Amino acid sequence: IIGNVLEWYDFAVFGYYAPIIGTLFFSSDSKYAALIKAYGVFAAGYMMRPIGGAIFGHVGDRVGRKKALQVSVLMMAIPTACLGLVPTYDRIGLAAPVILIVLRLIQGISVGGEFIGSMSFTTEIAPPNRRGFYGSLTTLSAVGGVMLGSAVATVMQNLLGEESMLSWGWRLPFLAGIVIGGFGLWMRKGMVEPPAFKKLKATENVHKSPVIQVIRDMPGRIGHAAALVVLFGGGFYMLFVWWPTYLTHMVQPAVPHALMINTIATLFVMALIPLSGYLSDRVGRKKMLVASSLGIAVAAYPLFVLTDHGVFESALVAQLIFALLFCNIQGSIPATLAEMFPTSMRFSGIALGYNVTLALIGGTAPMVCTWLVATTGDIASPAYYLIVMALISSVAALKIRPMEGRELD
Repeated sequence: IIGNVLEWYDFAVFGYYAPIIGTLFFSSDSKYAALIKAYGVFAAGYMMRPIGGAIFGHVGDRVGRKKALQVSVLMMAIPTACLGLVPTYDRIGLAAPVILIVLRLIQGISVGGEFIGSMSFTTEIAPPNRRGFYGSLTTLSAVGGVMLGSAVATVMQNLLGEESMLSWGWRLPFLAGIVIGGFGLWMRKGMVEPPAFKKLKATENVHKSPVIQVIRDMPGRIGHAAALVVLFGGGFYMLFVWWPTYLTHMVQPAVPHALMINTIATLFVMALIPLSGYLSDRVGRKKMLVASSLGIAVAAYPLFVLTDHGVFESALVAQLIFALLFCNIQGSIPATLAEMFPTSMRFSGIALGYNVTLALIGGTAPMVCTWLVATTGDIASPAYYLIVMALISSVAALKIRPMEGRELD
């Protein structure tokens, strides 16, 4: 879980510094064009997630969860530190965005295995009647990493000011990646494989090609998992990564202290996720996912309109309501996904379904939302995109087979 926090911090920092990165690494006369290009690079990392999922799915289901998690944290830390050293466009021209993209692609491969590995590991060591709670700790740690990135960005901006941030300050959070990676690797040296996977290895029931096996045996479940996480992935990156940029660069007048609002809302989500995971073991994950998805579909447009006044209090209330609805999805999804696949193909199955959606919907959400605002001129237009995501996930949630309290296999 600590390693997951550190890894997601690395990945989220890019999203918070997208406006600065767009200005420094891309030549453009339009602020929207530069921002869309920066978010395009953000999305490029996600496009590698299915590849990362296939690679780490094979390692996780064949070699072990521990090895996959050790490699993934290193593959995030090294390119993150390198991002803090890349010369900008005015120094090396076109080579700057090219290097940026390559580093981002390596990060994408890493994240394709990290979150799935932690999800598989924690649900497999959990008692059957507490799987929702244990699984919720993985999303808690991922959101914690995003919150840490938001908090660091907030403090740096307040301490250094806009000019210093644009000149050199933005590099510091990236350079911290090497320290973070070393700590994460040290933390994971003592991990022990879950009993379910040990049993699988002992009985020699490990598949030679688990990725191919799950595609052949369970394509429907992969598609079901992909639809289920549309709101989980796309909604999160819209409401907790892209949101500060929206409040600052699109809402007029700009909402003051946008990063502070985002940090408060993210802390609120973190506080509620374990409770939601606990309730999912008691109430049922299906009920919670359907109710929360439909709630977001109904509330999305009114909350965008409330935010568009440019007032701190209104923006804070809107994001806190989104957070209240979203925490149930964050708390319920890990155990739900784990229960959809057997141990021999769990890592690979979740990795494929989850990462395909995150590549197509999650990673592109900030770019699509920025494009919608720039194209339509309606700053509330991303709300319609959020509504569509919520409806897709609510239909998928209705198809869930309840597994609370039952053994995974």
